[in-house]
Amino acid sequence: MTIKKNKKVRYLLHKGKKGLLRGIFSRTTIIAALIVLQIFFLCQSYAWMEQYRVLIAIIERIFSISIVLYLVNSDMDAISRVTWLILIMIAPLLGSLFLIYTKLDWGYRDLKQRINHLVDLSSPYLRDDDAILQALKGHTSTTYHLVQYLERSRGNFPIYRKTQATYFPIGEAFFEGLKTQLLLAKSYIFLEFFIIAEGQMWGEILGILEKKVQEGVEVRVLFDGMTELSTLSADYAARLERIGIKAKSFLPISPFISTYYNYRDHRKIVVIDGEVAFTGGINLADEYINEVKRFGHWKDAGLMLKGEAVDSFLIMFLQMWSITEKRLIVEPYLSQHTEEVASDGYVIPYADSPLDTDKIGRNVYIDILNQAKEYVYIMTPYLILDSETEHVLRFAAERGVDIRIIMPGKPDKAVPYALAKTYYKGLITSGVKIYEYSPGFVHSKVFISDDSKAVVGTINLDYRSLYHHFECATYLYRSSVIADIVQDFKETQASSKLVTESQLRQRPWYQKLVGLLVKTIAPLL
Repeated sequence: MTIKKNKKVRYLLHKGKKGLLRGIFSRTTIIAALIVLQIFFLCQSYAWMEQYRVLIAIIERIFSISIVLYLVNSDMDAISRVTWLILIMIAPLLGSLFLIYTKLDWGYRDLKQRINHLVDLSSPYLRDDDAILQALKGHTSTTYHLVQYLERSRGNFPIYRKTQATYFPIGEAFFEGLKTQLLLAKSYIFLEFFIIAEGQMWGEILGILEKKVQEGVEVRVLFDGMTELSTLSADYAARLERIGIKAKSFLPISPFISTYYNYRDHRKIVVIDGEVAFTGGINLADEYINEVKRFGHWKDAGLMLKGEAVDSFLIMFLQMWSITEKRLIVEPYLSQHTEEVASDGYVIPYADSPLDTDKIGRNVYIDILNQAKEYVYIMTPYLILDSETEHVLRFAAERGVDIRIIMPGKPDKAVPYALAKTYYKGLITSGVKIYEYSPGFVHSKVFISDDSKAVVGTINLDYRSLYHHFECATYLYRSSVIADIVQDFKETQASSKLVTESQLRQRPWYQKLVGLLVKTIAPLL
């Protein structure tokens, strides 16, 4: 895979060929080595305890039974319960200690408190309009109750009307739309992305951002800390600061065994002047606009909002940005929305956090499936389901709802793809139609139902998105843009192949074996 660098594109990193010494002493290698060293010492400690085998065995048995009783009586998803039970059966003491470590989240107590405090501070800016709620109630009681749930959730996500939505069925269209709006910015530009990688896409955007800084526009960039190990350098935020862009890395990776690695900022948010917002599955890297080919054609989706609903995305960004600060400043960035925007249906931006028990992303998807009368169309790159979500999908199909799922034809990761295949047979048996996108990789995260509801955002149908990551999405009801999303789904389906049970039976035995083995630890992936 090669990238032809355009001289007009802005770069902050100048990576030459990596020599042996540079590779050995890289930050990624050092962190990996330190983590391996910690695991080694843990194993050595366990081996040392073997000399007290009888005493340890008694303690281990009592301890494991207590943990099993906790699991049986917990509200944990059934598949997650089974995964932990298998782990404890194989290694009783280590499995039990690992469960306690992940559940207590010692390193995250302070983070949880800070986020909860920021949510409390921002709640006055997120209030439902009673007139909108009553108008919605006149249309439908089911969506009205979902809106009430979102507004009463920990994030206080309100419903809006005076908002126009534009759907982008491909990364290239999203990129052009984003550049157009960035060039129009007058006051501020806020960007929050899971992945940023230097190349044509980010280079062009960075050039625009640098120009806007020179014009006096405030620019902030927030990216996930995992990016520092994969595509950027550890000092990339400092490099951006040197050209006038305020930048932060969200939860940078540390050289210690930690549950930090699970909780990543998977969101994609752009807010411009409080008037325009972007979200969707598209990161700032060249594969998302097919500038480079990694897994065939990259099919993605994005959404642009103009109007009052942008307020919610602004608050989402400011909450995440302010995690490392002692205050939340909102008022200077709120727009008065003086430009008249016609109402086009109902719009509800929302976020999901792994640090509370309210799994909003999952619950919204389940509500759509439960309320569907005619159809639910889904595009997702991954299909790793908990027991309830799988049951709801199958039951919807069994009661006559047309359920269609478009998956990648060329996956980006072999193991999750093999794992997804383990769900195919049960879903197909219940009547779910599964398609695989022949030209390449589907990265869109889209739900559509009955020509009246749609969700476009960052939330995949897997454990990482539904349980472990910070996510965001937009729920659309009775909006004209839903017709564009339906059209995109149908065009994507036309380029996809229907998966049959006979095809599943013909899969190589080793792929089936990998899927079945990995399924036992799916919730931990």
